[in-house]
Amino acid sequence: YCSRKLSSKVERAPTTMMNADMDAVEAENQVELEEKTRLINQVLELQHTLEDLSARVDAVKEENLKLKSENQVLGQYIENLMSASSVFQTTDTKSKRK
Repeated sequence: YCSRKLSSKVERAPTTMMNADMDAVEAENQVELEEKTRLINQVLELQHTLEDLSARVDAVKEENLKLKSENQVLGQYIENLMSASSVFQTTDTKSKRK
């Protein structure tokens, strides 16, 4: 009876150790899975941020081109006004002295 009981305990010991090892592996896998999930979420968040920044850069470029065009039109308008106005005409001092 004693040898059978001892034999039963010896047989259960590897199984208990295997279960403990499996639990440790499962816990490690769970930690890795959580870390991967966290990293994936972080990557997705960064991708969305990059998309938002790219859209903002495109909008600023478009606004910049629009403002440059408006500045050219205003500059031309001012030049035309100045050339049409006698106030901005160059005076020939030699002809006035004669």
